[in-house]
Amino acid sequence: MTYTAAAALGVVVAAVLDLFVFRVGLLKRVVFWATYPIVVFFQLLSNGILTGRNIVMYDPDAIIGWRLVYAPVEDLVFGFAMVLLTLDLWVWWGRRSN
Repeated sequence: MTYTAAAALGVVVAAVLDLFVFRVGLLKRVVFWATYPIVVFFQLLSNGILTGRNIVMYDPDAIIGWRLVYAPVEDLVFGFAMVLLTLDLWVWWGRRSN
């Protein structure tokens, strides 16, 4: 499985968990979308440093090749899934503890 396919699958899984399993619904909230650019800024900053200095390198056959601030776009997709799932679990566990 390529990094592109794994990142896309991660977004689908995170979205399904958000909307149908945990029923948190962050994807439906304006506050999520309004604050997500802050996460993207710092993700681009750190990815730009790591990939721009060749600390992290990607196999060209595993990515589609589009880059943003040196990092493959798949990193943004994967990061989105990771942040969404982390926030979903935070809210879901918080609801369960109450």
